[in-house]
Amino acid sequence: MLILAAAPAAASLGVAEAQGFSWGAMLMGLFGGLALFLLGLDRLTESLKAAAGSRLQSCLERLTNNRFSGALVGALTTAMLQSSSVTTVLVVGFVSAGVMSLSQSVGVIMGANIGSTVTAQIIAFNVSTYALSLVAAGFAMLTFARREQFRHYGGMLLGLGLIFFGMGIMTDAMVPLRAYPPFLEWMVGMESPFIGLLVGALFTALIQSSAATTGLVIIMASQGFISLPAGITLALGANIGTCVTAMLATIGKPLVALRAATIHVLFNVAGVLLWLGFVDQLAALTVALSPQYGELQGMDRLAAEAPRQIANANTLFNVLNTFIFIALAPFFARLAMVLVPERKDLDKTPVVVPKYLDERLLDTPAAALNLVRMEIGRLGQEVVQMTETIWPALQKNDNQLFREVQRRDDVIDLLHTEIINYLSMLGKKELTEDQAHDYYLLSQAADTLERIGDVIESELVETGFKIAQLPLRPGAQIRDLLGRLHAYVYTAVELAVRAVNDNDSAPAQELLGMRREVNEAVEGAFRRQVASMAASDTERLKLLQLEFEITDKFKQIFSLAKRIARLYQPYSD
Repeated sequence: MLILAAAPAAASLGVAEAQGFSWGAMLMGLFGGLALFLLGLDRLTESLKAAAGSRLQSCLERLTNNRFSGALVGALTTAMLQSSSVTTVLVVGFVSAGVMSLSQSVGVIMGANIGSTVTAQIIAFNVSTYALSLVAAGFAMLTFARREQFRHYGGMLLGLGLIFFGMGIMTDAMVPLRAYPPFLEWMVGMESPFIGLLVGALFTALIQSSAATTGLVIIMASQGFISLPAGITLALGANIGTCVTAMLATIGKPLVALRAATIHVLFNVAGVLLWLGFVDQLAALTVALSPQYGELQGMDRLAAEAPRQIANANTLFNVLNTFIFIALAPFFARLAMVLVPERKDLDKTPVVVPKYLDERLLDTPAAALNLVRMEIGRLGQEVVQMTETIWPALQKNDNQLFREVQRRDDVIDLLHTEIINYLSMLGKKELTEDQAHDYYLLSQAADTLERIGDVIESELVETGFKIAQLPLRPGAQIRDLLGRLHAYVYTAVELAVRAVNDNDSAPAQELLGMRREVNEAVEGAFRRQVASMAASDTERLKLLQLEFEITDKFKQIFSLAKRIARLYQPYSD
């Protein structure tokens, strides 16, 4: 803890006690206040995540190729989530999915730094006098409100109240330090930019919360312990320390995750190094833009002005950095690729490992559901490939193609298991009505796609093996009819996957519009097979039976694809 570092300055506890200063009481107040502060911050963050709901997803879907709009989206998303780390995880998912390039992601990561300063602005208000009123009002809304949205608002008020209450306790605990010379002498050392930078970085890396570091800096400023330049250097250090969280988040993740985290580190470190020599100029600009209290003098004036100035400096620093470096977004992306090159042997993630599912986002249901959708899209592409491959395999009796189909089904089964397990964990969270509906659609779509894979692998492949044992092969006419039917079925599966992956009713509507053509193709195949039965010998009848099975399984696959389409067209017949 920043202030605990002052403890060594007390050469003798007995001297402090003789001056009426109790380390025990102070530390109890500091630890207790910090616990309430962090608890309130956690409650505020969780409530903001829940209240953001589907708006988070729609906000992210508005990402464009414009890096400036990407920065704006990154700032808004982080302000809603109160977590730049969550935003970075989402960015990694979008880059992995090909929705945005690594270069485009730089703008979002830069914007996330701006959004993360909202917490400091909230803390700087320090309305600790009304803290318990906010706690009471928030608790009442959580307990008695019937509408889910109002309960989320109650959680926000409760979180704010606990933040301010914890700050008040820490502030009161630190009052005796005003008259404790060893501590005041130690704080003078914070005027050194390098010491302030180091302390801020180490403390943030230790507790993995730049918001908590900034909050403690603001509390110390409110007591007049540190000047604005010292507060700025501590906040700059927090910007470097928070990179540790981003790097830890990449452990066990794909290469693109490490590159995105590297961009985060490069941007933050470059920004800090740029401003380290201009701390006084940044402080002067902040003073000009912040409220001043000329009627106060000395430590009282410093205590009144510094908290808001530090919060404003933190925001100003991140905003200016974004405008300065956003033009260099492609450079940051290329540098990250140079620093984190392809690892041909070490970076090969097994194909059966989920690519997008991240348990850290389970507490943000809107984001978690979006990751599930992306993973189902990946599963769906395996199903599409299976559907495409099975007909050539049947035509050629190609064992290699049959093995390819079976391999893909193994991948589908494993991905399906991971998706269902992830959804099971997500289902234990508090979901809004819209999120619960999306949860149902995605779980049904995953199950149905897995069933399509089973029909192809367990039934059509088996049919192919049986045909291979016969001396006869399907004639040209029935091959043409089945080929036409397969083309319809392949298109239907592709549309079903697109409907799920894009959360779009248009592909579903197009799929449902194919029913007439598919029914005609099925009837044509059946009529041809029935007409051949009269003049068939035993071997020909066995082949006809297998042709019937192929036709029936294609029809079954189309029916399963329709089931998915109806999920996104609930009023269709």
